[in-house]
Amino acid sequence: MSELPCPEPPARCRGRFTISTLLGVEEAGRPPCEAAGCEGTHLSGSTLCTRTFGYNTVDVVPAYEHYANSKGVGEARRGRPSLADLRSILKVRPIPTSPGCALHRGSGPGRAPAPEPVRFGWVKGVMVSIRCMLNIWGVILYLRLPWITAQAGIALTWLIILMSVTVTTITGLSISAISTNGKVKSGGTYFLISRSLGPELGGSIGLIFAFANAVAVAMHTVGFAETVRDLLQEHDSLMVDPTNDIRIIGVVTATVLLGISLAGMEWEAKAQVLFFLVILVSFANYLVGTVIPATAEKQAKGFFGYRADIFAQNLVPSWRGPEGSFFSLFSIFFPSATGILAGANISGDLKDPAVAIPKGTLMAIFWTTMSYLVLSATIGACVVRDASGSLNDSVPVGSLGCEGLACSFGWNFTDCAQRQSCPYGLSNHYQVMSMVSGFGPLITAGIFGATLSSALACLVSAPKVFQCLCKDQLYPLIGFFGKGYGKNNEPIRGYVLTYVIAVGFILIAELNAIAPIISNFFLCSYALINFSCFHASVTNSPGWRPSFRYYSKWAALFGAAISVVIMFLLTWWAALIALGIVVFLLGYVLYKKPDVNWGSSIQASSYNMALSYSVGLSEVDEHIKNYRPQCLVLTGPPNFRPALVDFVGTFTKNLSLMICGNVLIVSGAGLCPGCELTSDGHTRWLLKRKIKAFYTNVLAEDLRSGVQMLMQAAGLGKMRPNILALGYKRDWQVAAPQSVEDYVGILHDAFDFKYGVCLLRMKEGLNVSRVEPRDLSPRRGHSGMPPPGWGWVRVSLGLLGDRPTQPGMDPGELAAEQQASTIFQSQQGKKTIDIYWLFDDGGLTLLIPYLLGRKKRWGKCKIRVFVGGQINRMDEERKAIVSLLSKFRLGFHEVHVLPDINQKPRPEHIKRFDDLVVPFRLNDGFKDEAAVSEMRHGCPWKISDEELHKHRAKVVPVRAGEKKLQIGAGGGHALAEAALSRSTLPMGRKGGCPSSLYMAWLESLSRDLRPPVVLTRGNQENVLTFYCQ
Repeated sequence: MSELPCPEPPARCRGRFTISTLLGVEEAGRPPCEAAGCEGTHLSGSTLCTRTFGYNTVDVVPAYEHYANSKGVGEARRGRPSLADLRSILKVRPIPTSPGCALHRGSGPGRAPAPEPVRFGWVKGVMVSIRCMLNIWGVILYLRLPWITAQAGIALTWLIILMSVTVTTITGLSISAISTNGKVKSGGTYFLISRSLGPELGGSIGLIFAFANAVAVAMHTVGFAETVRDLLQEHDSLMVDPTNDIRIIGVVTATVLLGISLAGMEWEAKAQVLFFLVILVSFANYLVGTVIPATAEKQAKGFFGYRADIFAQNLVPSWRGPEGSFFSLFSIFFPSATGILAGANISGDLKDPAVAIPKGTLMAIFWTTMSYLVLSATIGACVVRDASGSLNDSVPVGSLGCEGLACSFGWNFTDCAQRQSCPYGLSNHYQVMSMVSGFGPLITAGIFGATLSSALACLVSAPKVFQCLCKDQLYPLIGFFGKGYGKNNEPIRGYVLTYVIAVGFILIAELNAIAPIISNFFLCSYALINFSCFHASVTNSPGWRPSFRYYSKWAALFGAAISVVIMFLLTWWAALIALGIVVFLLGYVLYKKPDVNWGSSIQASSYNMALSYSVGLSEVDEHIKNYRPQCLVLTGPPNFRPALVDFVGTFTKNLSLMICGNVLIVSGAGLCPGCELTSDGHTRWLLKRKIKAFYTNVLAEDLRSGVQMLMQAAGLGKMRPNILALGYKRDWQVAAPQSVEDYVGILHDAFDFKYGVCLLRMKEGLNVSRVEPRDLSPRRGHSGMPPPGWGWVRVSLGLLGDRPTQPGMDPGELAAEQQASTIFQSQQGKKTIDIYWLFDDGGLTLLIPYLLGRKKRWGKCKIRVFVGGQINRMDEERKAIVSLLSKFRLGFHEVHVLPDINQKPRPEHIKRFDDLVVPFRLNDGFKDEAAVSEMRHGCPWKISDEELHKHRAKVVPVRAGEKKLQIGAGGGHALAEAALSRSTLPMGRKGGCPSSLYMAWLESLSRDLRPPVVLTRGNQENVLTFYCQ
């Protein structure tokens, strides 16, 4: 540990860990400085806290605040000393302190504390008052469950209930697991799905789930309006007509609920408590009414108390009307089970969501399921399906002409039953629970409580979910609705939007038409919640550690699958529309690629797949047909050489590996403090330029050793570079001779490591960096010098003309840097790509132009191949090359033979070549080898007369360059119209050809050419084949 020579710490720091150091500020209930025992000093920006382990140390004990608001891997945490703090020379500086640790609390004198938001526990927040139970006990319970029992029979009604509960229970287990895997914030279902599966699926499902909740407000409000309409109808007090009365009452009710919501969560919670008590009283009233002997008026309406024969008749289905099918009834009932997410949707208003959501949700599912089953069985055992409601239909038991079960109880409902015009009975009267109960108005009050509480819960849930979605800015034009107001950050604009949507659907005024609309949206949400749990489990991410253990990944997968199946069984066209909306929203987010990182299971899955495929690839032997040019590109900082990046990125995109390598040349014993930050910035720059490449850097004392490290260590398994791509060293004649020696040595090292070489030269050069250095390091002191302990760092290829710089540029600054445009980003039109296939290198010289020609920007270019030959065998040699190219299936048909390639060069070209090498000659007068070695001691780049004479015969590169110049000057091939010129890179013997002589050859071969020139040399192994195996 890093020891501190400082005074004896205060008594409160002595001993071992204390509870206050392990708890956060919220849990400990006191200021963080008091809990941690901090002294009034600072060390490198973090508080210097003395801990007594027998000595003083900068190290701190584990604490909550060190992990709160954690960011990406490797980034510094709040309050914890960095590695630099622990390892560097200690510098302690006093800071002023104030009572109550105001410095740490961020409060100043006279500043009022922020008001505490209202928070709910698991009972009030999730299970009872404003959440799941009240949302589940909605309009369907009172107004449609008896009717569904009459249609489907008790047995199939129980099946409908249990099917719905199966889906909701599995979803409840999944959401419990997700909600206990970390701290849950506001946003509910959207927050859980988006942080688990990522913004793509999370954003789409969040939008449709918020919409479904807004429509659910309309459904529950219409149920309330139906009840009020029926009461008015009983007293002949309709305002307009039955349909318009529902609309009027519904709009007024929605407006009142909006007012309650705008009053704040505390008032809304109080209203829900009242609704809950009313519902409990109405349930008790109904159960008491079933055991009270039926009066004659109730018998006329079909209620006869508990009868075994009534239960037996109602046990089987009796389908009637257009909704008379199993899945039609299921679609009407299922929204009543969707309230399980009401608690999760206000996760931001819960004291402890990780405890409240699992406990409250599962308890709510259990008790509401029991209530549904009991109500279905009891109502089905007491009430017949058809009744006239007329006291005149009473007849003696056993009367002739009387048909139906009611005849055995002394009532003849035959006439209206046959004409299916009975106004009462289980199949016809939606208010049958009110008729059965001991005191009808209490059931009406229960209906009011259930419908209004559910509508209120949905009216709160939809804006809360939508607000979180708006703040994440995944979709345009919705950020306006994300603004929060008050201590609870209430989304008032979201409330108004939800109100407008609800009113639009209230105008439909038909409950059976509204309910199926939202079924598919809720099922889609449930499917994704279950899939989120399954996907997070199978990725085996170390970050998936839910404290709720009672879930199964296979049950979650089953829940996801059954939700999708039920969607199509209910209404296949509505399911297609719902899925189409999800896919559209998903595609939009994929296209926009929002800059968010939530550590989703999709990221974990991507890592698993990449790891699995990389390991699997290592087990497969390489084959020529699967050869891909995988490039290590010596770009230095990629933004310094955009043309080189664009050129290699063009033929490797979506095809093969590209790694941008950067050698940081370090002088001194220190390392590079800002390299990681700069690395992230270069990666972002590549992403912004849409280059699919990796970026890596190494620290080395010189360029050549750094490149050797890169060539040996870059890549993974079979995904390793096999081509070294770099720029041409234009300043080789004026640069330090050792830098030229290192440059040519890098080419030899590449061939030693079995790499191919691709060398790009452009007339205007490659390096676009500024000449004057800028202070890019945030770690510099006021003097502008780097901190002690590490030396100046020059960016990769600094020996090739780059400016010295300090790493540490902010990643955002690098990513926002203006992108330089290059010739490789533009359309090439109908130009040519000229290939000078001078030597057989295995086919790499041909393969890269072919890959370029497959790209849209280069697709119209005509590829011409030039080869050397003898003037008296031009036709034969051309046919041989054409035949060979046709077997390679490259589509190269234009072949030119250069017959004069072996002729003597012109005197002016020889003089130009001699002028290039004059500054590097020893002028030794053909002395013996020992004398030459002594003269060249320390100057290996010097050219002896013997070496120049020996290599003068190897004039092929110079002659090829001469021929190109002739063509460009006015020959028939019009080289000036070429988009790119490629040639085989000549080889110089290692140790036998001085670097200056080799560079003179390359200069003669490539200078004065207008299009970019690429010199390519494979590793002499085949990369093309015409065999099929």
